[in-house]
Amino acid sequence: MDAEGKQLLMQLQSLIRSSRQIAARGVNSLQVITNYEIGHLIVEHEQKGRKRAEYGKQIVKELSLEFGKGFSKSNLEYMRRFFLEYRGRLPRITQTLSGQLAERVGKNYALSKKSSSWQKITSDAKTPFHLSWSQYVFLLGIADDKQRQFYEIEASENNWSLRELKRQYNSGLYERLALSRDKKKIKELCLKGQLVEKPEDLLKEPYVLEFLGLDEKAVYSERDLESAIIDKLEHFLLELGKGFLFEARQKRFTFDADHFFVDLVFYNRILRCYVVIDLKIGRLTHQDLGQMQMYVNYFDRYIRMKDENPTIGIILCKMKNDALVKLTFPKDTKVYPARYQLYVPSKEKLRQMLLEWTQETEVNEKG
Repeated sequence: MDAEGKQLLMQLQSLIRSSRQIAARGVNSLQVITNYEIGHLIVEHEQKGRKRAEYGKQIVKELSLEFGKGFSKSNLEYMRRFFLEYRGRLPRITQTLSGQLAERVGKNYALSKKSSSWQKITSDAKTPFHLSWSQYVFLLGIADDKQRQFYEIEASENNWSLRELKRQYNSGLYERLALSRDKKKIKELCLKGQLVEKPEDLLKEPYVLEFLGLDEKAVYSERDLESAIIDKLEHFLLELGKGFLFEARQKRFTFDADHFFVDLVFYNRILRCYVVIDLKIGRLTHQDLGQMQMYVNYFDRYIRMKDENPTIGIILCKMKNDALVKLTFPKDTKVYPARYQLYVPSKEKLRQMLLEWTQETEVNEKG
């Protein structure tokens, strides 16, 4: 290994040692920042244009022997790609690696001049990276830049675990949200994630309920569907989206001596309104639409308070008829039929649907 190779190895060793000292104090973002800087050093070294094959393997071997399998050739390549993808999020290190590394996790730890050990200080942690390293590795596998940015924002804002991030991606959350929005709102998804500003922002096409464990081909009732949702309420809330709070199942109200039961009642704290959900296992009918409109009217007139927004009604159904909905309701309706399915959709099919929808929209706008 030549002098430059040895210098690179020493820099990487110093960076990893410093990070491990701070990590012992429980700084969650440190691994991501460290791997970003490792990637930065590797890329800088590559850009010098010199042949590295002779000592590149030796560097990997030295790091693996000293710090474990987390610094294998494949993992170092992830770090390199991570820096290239997210370059610019952190300014270049100009002072000592260990000193500025502490600053990058928000000055929560500083190096004691007396003891040469890390001591905790009080300021809040500020870092441009809010996910775990495993989550960023998963995100690196998403080829589309816009979708990668969308899933990073959503995972951060909703505190998704790696498992939930994978589930949302595999179920085509981006495509399902995009299919229920106009072109302007699709661009906002990429830049800001899912913004909930009006009732339509809550909708997905379709809702994916594979976590309920119901067989798509099996015979089940609306009560079976409702019970499965209650049993998996936490998962269902994640699928519904942002700001939902559960209030009741089979909410009863009486009008003119007749008893009515709303399948599921939620409250959305972002929109500050009730959201009532009716479950239908068959094809949507005009009677279903009229029933939900009556539920919404009742909540608006007898339940909601003056400072709350109008009630939203969502009919989750296996099949819906958009033409029937348009014929039944005015444009400003607060009742929204939405399809659900019990299996994870094909991402390719969703992408194709989104492409066709976008092309059709562009033609309509020009015509």
